Amino acid sequence: MRTSIFLAAFTISTIAFTRVKSQIKLSAPIWEANQSLPIPESVLYRGDTKELYVSLIDGAGNVKDSKGGVAILNLDGSMKNPEWVTGLNAPKGLAIYKNTLYIADITAVISVDIRTGKIISKLEIDGAVFLNDVTVDDKGTLYISDTRTNKIYQVKNNSYSLYLENVSSANGLKCINKHLFVLAGTELWKINAKKKITVVAKGFEKVGDGLEPIGNGEFIATCWAGIIYHVKADGTIYKLQDVQGKMNTADLGYNPKDRIIYIPTFNQNSVIAYQLK
Repeated sequence: MRTSIFLAAFTISTIAFTRVKSQIKLSAPIWEANQSLPIPESVLYRGDTKELYVSLIDGAGNVKDSKGGVAILNLDGSMKNPEWVTGLNAPKGLAIYKNTLYIADITAVISVDIRTGKIISKLEIDGAVFLNDVTVDDKGTLYISDTRTNKIYQVKNNSYSLYLENVSSANGLKCINKHLFVLAGTELWKINAKKKITVVAKGFEKVGDGLEPIGNGEFIATCWAGIIYHVKADGTIYKLQDVQGKMNTADLGYNPKDRIIYIPTFNQNSVIAYQLK
């Protein structure tokens, strides 16, 4: 009996220890870039050129003032080009397909030729109020969230259509294996090709902002208010960082090779790099 009790206790403690060990933690900041980054909203990692694209609002987040742009950082946080793209209107989410960078720009989707840094086209979406994030599937179809109208738009061949409505505070988006993952308010949704919605996780303390997959069905999610979450494959969530009242945590980027996340701090005018441990 004593042996059985001992073994049972040992097994339970081992399982608990394994669970704790399996939880991701953030390293201390690897670096912080804080020069020429006026209100950074989104960071996009590009592995082939070892660069980070950073959208810069540089003003109010809902005003068409042509003050916004996109900067390029090197992976060590040093500035490569503070004014790679200029003349935008509070740019936010970023996505790449082939040689084109797509930018959510309040009521329009901006296309930029990556090779030249020149704007190719500007697609205005009628009825859009606050376009926020953008993602692209493996065929080049774009999905764009409008946080203020609770809608998601789809863009094919430079033509848009309403993809889904009634998506509460729609923000962070990511296309993965023919599914669209969406941060909808305080929940993470998975939407299949037939637009069937599955709630993957719920219970975020604040509405979600940025979303990045880190493998094995897991995600890192941010809330603009200052929270970074790890979302496990079974839908459980826990905080990696809570800096509410001290710093914002907007639409993050992720380097899968080195397991580094890049957090734009919005009002603090910087980008901070952390490693997942």
